[in-house]
Amino acid sequence: MDGSVEFEPRARHVDLPSRGGAMAVLDFGSPERPVDVVFCHANGFNARTYRSILAPLAASMRLLAVDMRGHGASTLPAVVEGREGWPEFRDDLIALLRSETEGAVVLAGHSMGGTTCLLSAATAPDSARRLVLFDPVFFDPKRAASGESNPLADGAERRRAVFPDKAAAVAAYSGRGAFRTWSAEQLADYVEAGFRETETGEVTLTCAPAWEASNFRTHNYDPFQALRDVRCPVRMLRAEIASTARIDEHRAEVDANPRLRHETVPGTSHFLPMERPERVRMALRDAVEAATSPSPI
Repeated sequence: MDGSVEFEPRARHVDLPSRGGAMAVLDFGSPERPVDVVFCHANGFNARTYRSILAPLAASMRLLAVDMRGHGASTLPAVVEGREGWPEFRDDLIALLRSETEGAVVLAGHSMGGTTCLLSAATAPDSARRLVLFDPVFFDPKRAASGESNPLADGAERRRAVFPDKAAAVAAYSGRGAFRTWSAEQLADYVEAGFRETETGEVTLTCAPAWEASNFRTHNYDPFQALRDVRCPVRMLRAEIASTARIDEHRAEVDANPRLRHETVPGTSHFLPMERPERVRMALRDAVEAATSPSPI
């Protein structure tokens, strides 16, 4: 049901004592139903950014969209110095799954969130029935450790963090940069959860520029090893333009993996979920249906 009916999610926090804080979640669908999907966002974003994309699915399934460490309303510590890298996100997600789900679910995510789902499924195979990855971050880990220049991290560090109010942030972002292909509703949702009020009455980013930059610089994972280790079916939707799923150099290895189905969505950038929300909903619906009635990928 992707028509006019939408379902407002329930915002809540899940305490994760072993991880040092609480993870904020948006809970879509009937609370009487077991969780079908857990969705993770891209670096610098938050769960609410995807509200208009995910809400129509709440008529037929239950989804949890999470604020990852250092993002949105989550209170998990975000310490740049000496950090472990993306395995932190993996372990946070596994802890959430242990707390909030009854057995394996569909794990889905965009960009860094998609990679986090893959790492979690590889480490805790009993947690995932299927994976749906929207332009995840896949690249050769040797290149990541080479110390080469990182314009994404440099740009994040220069990002303006403070605005007079949320309306000013929306006005500054509308039609520009990464947001030029977004709908007004998607941008408003990102800003709503992506900024918090300060004591001076202004608003500041909930994902600090230094943390966003650190996520671009500090990886410490091997996506191709994780892909070999994962046991469940994986569906990957790649962007046609400047995809972060850099699998071409590993094409033989990727194509030989019987668990992986990948496709490129024509005309899309890295912000594929915002540009093709109907494809996201279709992929998630297909995954839930396949998880309940297993069939070959």
